[in-house]
Amino acid sequence: MAKQAIQETVDVGRRKTAVASVRLRPGTGKVKVNGREFSDYFKVPHQRTVATAPLIKLSYETKYDIIIRVKGGGLEAQSEAIRLGIARALVREDEELRKVLKDVGYLTGDSREKERKKYGRAGARKSFQFSKR
Repeated sequence: MAKQAIQETVDVGRRKTAVASVRLRPGTGKVKVNGREFSDYFKVPHQRTVATAPLIKLSYETKYDIIIRVKGGGLEAQSEAIRLGIARALVREDEELRKVLKDVGYLTGDSREKERKKYGRAGARKSFQFSKR
């Protein structure tokens, strides 16, 4: 007897150094991040809201089960990477959603990266303290 293949959509979201791989499966709205419950991983409510913003916008909170693997960056960047990954996966699932998600800005990746430190400087642009004497 052959196993039934699970219908799922996989996509990637990035922000700063955070990379999130998002799997959407038809389900009841369970979200797991790195094998942990969503609310255990993101303790701050704002981060949970940011991460699930595309689902909230479309009222799809209970339509999909989501499995997320995320690494790199901080929690804030990870939540934004997850948001982009979810939005991309939803568009891959249904192309009609592209206009709605694009107008809100969920399909636009934030390309800003940290500028490298330069030699002779304290940071990327900050100088060492100047002493006249």
